[in-house]
Amino acid sequence: MSDIITRLKDIYDKYNALSQKLSDSAVIADAQEWAKLAKEQSELSEPAQKYAEYSAVSRRMEQAEDALGSETDPEMRELLNDEVYSCKEQLAALRDEIKIILLPKDKNDERDCIMEIRAGAGGEEAALFAYELYRMYLNYCERHRLKVEEVDKNQTELGGIKEVVLNISGKGAYRQLKFESGVHRVQRVPETESQGRIHTSTATVAVLPEAEDVEVEIRDEDIRVDVYRSSGAGGQKVNKTETAIRITHFPTGIVVTCQDERSQLKNKDKAFKVLRSRLYDYYNGRSQSEQDARRKSLVGRGDRSERIRTYNFPQGRVTDHRIGLSLYSLDSFIMGDIDEMINALAVAERENLLAGSED
Repeated sequence: MSDIITRLKDIYDKYNALSQKLSDSAVIADAQEWAKLAKEQSELSEPAQKYAEYSAVSRRMEQAEDALGSETDPEMRELLNDEVYSCKEQLAALRDEIKIILLPKDKNDERDCIMEIRAGAGGEEAALFAYELYRMYLNYCERHRLKVEEVDKNQTELGGIKEVVLNISGKGAYRQLKFESGVHRVQRVPETESQGRIHTSTATVAVLPEAEDVEVEIRDEDIRVDVYRSSGAGGQKVNKTETAIRITHFPTGIVVTCQDERSQLKNKDKAFKVLRSRLYDYYNGRSQSEQDARRKSLVGRGDRSERIRTYNFPQGRVTDHRIGLSLYSLDSFIMGDIDEMINALAVAERENLLAGSED
C-alpha cells in the first residue's frame, strides 16, 4: 500500500504544480494552453483530494499515538485510544477508495458515442425485436438527458428495423452504454405464430466511442462517396432529390450510409462522423486486444459474436450472461429502465480491475 500512497503523493504534487501554472500570467494569456492545463488538473482533482484527506487522518492518528505515550489519566487514554481506532478505520476506508480511484480509466468513457442496432437471426421477428431495443435505448437516453440523432434507419413493412445508426451525445454517453455491445437474444411467441411455439431471435448492438478529427486520418484516395435518393420501407421515396450519402473506405471495407437529413451536406457530415468512429474502433481494438483480455473475459469488448443477454418474455426475465444477473422486470426493462443492469456491469468491471491490480 505504501507504493500506492507514494504514487498518490506524486499526483498531489503535480496537482499543486498545475495550480501554480494556471495562475501564471503568461499561461492565462494563452487560452489554449490554459484550457489544456485546466483539464489535466481537473482529472487529478479527486486523487489529490483523497491524498489530502489521507494525510490529515494519518497526522491525527500519529498525534493521538504520541499523546498516548505520555498520558496517564485513564479517561484521556480511553479518548485517545478511541481516536486512534477511529483513524485506523478511516484510513482503511480511504485506502479502498484510493485503490478504486487509481484504477486505469477508459479514455473513451466521457465521449459521445455511435450506437448501431441490427436485426440478426429470426427474420421479421428479429427486426421487430431490433425495433424494441431501439425504443428501449431511446427511452433510456431520454431519462438520462442524452441527446439522440438518427444517422440512418432501414425499416421493414411491419414496423421492424433491419438497421439503425444513432449518434448519442451527452456527458458520459459512452461510459453509460458501452456494455450494451454484443448479441441480444429474445425468446417469445411471435404474433405470427399460430401454434403458440416460442421462437428465438437475435439482434446485434455495437456501441463505438466517437472519434475526433485529429485521431483518425481519412485520406481522399482511400474513400469513395456516392450520392443517391433516400428511400423508406418498401422502396417508398422519402426524398425526390439525391441527398443520401454512402461512403466506402477501401483499406478496411467499411461502408457507411446516411439518409436521415434532407440536406446532402448534413448527411455527409453525419456519415463521416460514423466512419471516423468505426475506424477508431477498428484500429484501436486491434492494438488493445492483448491488454483487454482480462476485461473481455468478464464483460466482453462488445464483439458481435458474443451473446450477452437474453430477454425471456414468457418468464418476464432478462439475463445478462456475462455476470450471471437475472432481473424479473422485463416489462419495465424493455421500456428503458435498464440502470440496475448497467450499474451491475460497471461494478463487475471495477471488481475485475481491482482483482487484476492485486495480482
